[in-house]
Amino acid sequence: MATVNLSDYKPLQINDADSFRIGIVVSDWNDFVTFNLRDAALDILKTEGVPAEQIEVFPVPGAFELTYASMQLCREKIYDAVIAVGCVIRGETPHFDYVCAAVAQGIKDCNVRTDTPVIFCVLTDDTPEQSVARSGGDLGNKGVEAAVTALQMIQFKRSLGKKPGSIGFGQ
Repeated sequence: MATVNLSDYKPLQINDADSFRIGIVVSDWNDFVTFNLRDAALDILKTEGVPAEQIEVFPVPGAFELTYASMQLCREKIYDAVIAVGCVIRGETPHFDYVCAAVAQGIKDCNVRTDTPVIFCVLTDDTPEQSVARSGGDLGNKGVEAAVTALQMIQFKRSLGKKPGSIGFGQ
């Protein structure tokens, strides 16, 4: 991904974004990264027309807790999408591998066990510098990509059963 700027995207121009309701779960651990990801996601959602009062942010202690909180929001059935924001930086023990695998599996489980798309916005980097580069540094901001993905998945879900091509995919 070192050749891709995570902040580059083509504006979506969604007609009904003002009806979207989005939950964002944010890990407080490594907040020097996660808060930048959260803020970028919020900026894009608002820019694309989602009203601020229809976006709710839920802090959790760490990345491991993202899956529980995301699943609870999905079970509420009031959000059109959930964005899980976290950052795990490799240390000297295998803890990194266990946490990353559990969070990825947990977010996947939310997607297959509920009807709400959950977007994986969890950086899993070897160094703090890599995380900074992907949260507003040289490589852009993964939060932008996560917000755009959430909006696209809401459009996808709402398009099911409609005429093919009605939302602009594949055109």
